[in-house]
Amino acid sequence: MVSKWMLCAQIAICVFLALAGLELQSGTPAMFRGDASHSGVYGSVPPTLSAVAWRFRMGGKVLSSPVVSEGVVYVGGSDHTMIALDARTGVERWRYKAGGAIASSPAVVEGRIIFSSLDGSIRALEAATGKPLWTFRTAGERRFTAPGIHGAQPSTELMADPFDVFLSSPVVAGDRVFVGSGDQHVYALDAATGALRWKVKTGDVVHASPAVAGGKVFIGSFDRTFYALDVDKGTILWTFQTGNDPETHNQMGIASSAAVADGRVFFGCRDGHFYALDANTGALLWKHDNHMGWVIASPAVTEGRVYFPTSDGRRFKALEAATGKVIFDQPMKAISFSSPAIAGSRAIFGTSDGWLHLVDRNTGAVVADFQTEGSREMSSKYVDAKGKLNNAALYPDNTLDGMVIGMDRLFSLGAIMSSPTVADGMVFVGSGDGFVYALR
Repeated sequence: MVSKWMLCAQIAICVFLALAGLELQSGTPAMFRGDASHSGVYGSVPPTLSAVAWRFRMGGKVLSSPVVSEGVVYVGGSDHTMIALDARTGVERWRYKAGGAIASSPAVVEGRIIFSSLDGSIRALEAATGKPLWTFRTAGERRFTAPGIHGAQPSTELMADPFDVFLSSPVVAGDRVFVGSGDQHVYALDAATGALRWKVKTGDVVHASPAVAGGKVFIGSFDRTFYALDVDKGTILWTFQTGNDPETHNQMGIASSAAVADGRVFFGCRDGHFYALDANTGALLWKHDNHMGWVIASPAVTEGRVYFPTSDGRRFKALEAATGKVIFDQPMKAISFSSPAIAGSRAIFGTSDGWLHLVDRNTGAVVADFQTEGSREMSSKYVDAKGKLNNAALYPDNTLDGMVIGMDRLFSLGAIMSSPTVADGMVFVGSGDGFVYALR
């Protein structure tokens, strides 16, 4: 029998922990961009990129962004494998073979790891062992398609977009998992069982990752529309329409995952603009012209500033979150699909030439760089004398086949399209050369 004194002591401990802000569950949830609002901010001292703590070779390219939870790194690969590694040593804890390539970042919550894969499945595994817990099957995955995509010949042929490389990463909020799919839907699932709570159909592929804040789910689709959905029922609360280039299908769709902060929603688009919307109404607050440069990455938001890289323009930018005023606009040597991580006074992101960059987030100045193994080995083939990617060497011709060949060459270069994660003074990132890197 529990005495009155013991009961009072237990209550006092629980109150103390609650007031201290400590989790009574097994660990803090970890997911793409660090949290459900996708801030991209990590509570760690920044790394210096001065040393490789370890590297682990996967069985194929790594587009998945690592997630770190309770001393374990979870990351997926194109070889269909989800793997758990010791964060300090890189030693393998377990691996699980999914039914398709994993180009999404997992979410880890209450002892479960949840991720999506190219076979159209959302899976939950036991985080400690990799044991399967549940599987939810969508209507199937596919890439965005359009005729004569990116100006490729023949112009009338329906083509899959070779630059649509990511899958939607699940976000967990409360007892639900939210995720997009190539079957054009946004799904809400029960986090414990995988049971369907609701689904919402959009007009095209959904490969952006949802952000959740203020009772709303925020996500964009390749139908050019950005959606705010009710977190409980999936009701469409408002939509916002972005732009389009119907001639080449080069500038269409939202692949960027939104970030939410201070009542504003931030995201990039393939129409060459970056947007800030009112989170409650969907009203346009401001938009920034990237001069035809895509923003595929998810922005990072902190201390009144929003940070993001571009693709075609080869820039890294910081804007005032309230106004869109440019704080800095840093030129880079290669395009970037990698979402920046903020740690202290530093921003960290990768580029497609196989480099990871450490940037002073107040000035935009590059403080340090790290080059992947693939980049060291293959740069002489695909990088010019000025250190810029040589597109003529990468892409043999202006056909879809030529673009696919070019993307394969880019991955062999160790392209970093994975988004870095920072924990305990270390940064973790995957790359196209098949490695997961841990850097101090």
